[in-house]
Amino acid sequence: MLSTELRSKAEELIERYPVPRSALLPLLHLVQHQDGYVSDDGIAECAALLGLTKAEVQAVSTFYTMYKREPLGRHLVSVCTNFACEVRGAKEVYARLSERLGVGHNQTTADGAITLEHAECLGNCDGAPVVTVDYLHYERIGPDQAVDLAERVIGGNPPPPTRGFTPPGIREIEYRLACLDPSARDAETDARSPGTGSRRGRPDIETPDTEAQRVPEQPDVSYPTGGSKAEPRDA
Repeated sequence: MLSTELRSKAEELIERYPVPRSALLPLLHLVQHQDGYVSDDGIAECAALLGLTKAEVQAVSTFYTMYKREPLGRHLVSVCTNFACEVRGAKEVYARLSERLGVGHNQTTADGAITLEHAECLGNCDGAPVVTVDYLHYERIGPDQAVDLAERVIGGNPPPPTRGFTPPGIREIEYRLACLDPSARDAETDARSPGTGSRRGRPDIETPDTEAQRVPEQPDVSYPTGGSKAEPRDA
C-alpha cells in the first residue's frame, strides 16, 4: 500500500483530472516509485482510489511496456533493437550487455543493480544504436561502450547521457513520470527537517529549470563517441 505521503500525492494527482480514472497512468508510475514495480497491492489501491476494478487496472498495467510486473533493479537499461538501431549494430550491443550482465530480457542482475531489456523503439533513430539508462538516452553506442556504460552504472558512477541529467535510478524517474516535481518534494522534506540540508539521502540531480540542466551547444562529454552523423548530401 502507498505510504501516507504518497497516498496524499495520489489524491492530489486525481484532483487534477475532471474524470478520476484519467489519473491511472501517473498513479501506476507512483506505485512503481514506491514498490519498484506494479505490485498486486498497488493495483488494488489504484482501483480503490479511482473506482475501477482490479481487472481494469491490470489490463492497463500489462498493455504499456513501461509498467513492470516484476521488481526492477536500481537502474533500467534498455537497448533499442528496432530497424534503424539493428542495422547499426544494436543486436551486438544487446548480446554483449547480456553476456556481461549474465541476464536476458526483463531480467535483473544478482546484485540488483541493473534490469536489462530490449526495446522495440526508443524514438531516436538519428542516434542509432541507442541505449537508455532510466529512459535517458546514450546515442551511437557500440558494444564496448555499452559494456563500459554498464560497468559505470553498476559502480554507481553513470556518465552523463547525450542530453539531460545523469540517471538517478529508475525509482526516482518513476516519481517524475508520475507528473510530480522532485524539487518540491525535497523542499517539503527540508521544511519538515530544518538543518539537515537539501535532498537528504536522494541522488544529487538538477531540476529542469536550472542552468546546469541546459545542454551546451557542444557538450564536452565522453559518451557517446561511437559513429558519426552522415554528411548532408548536395541538393
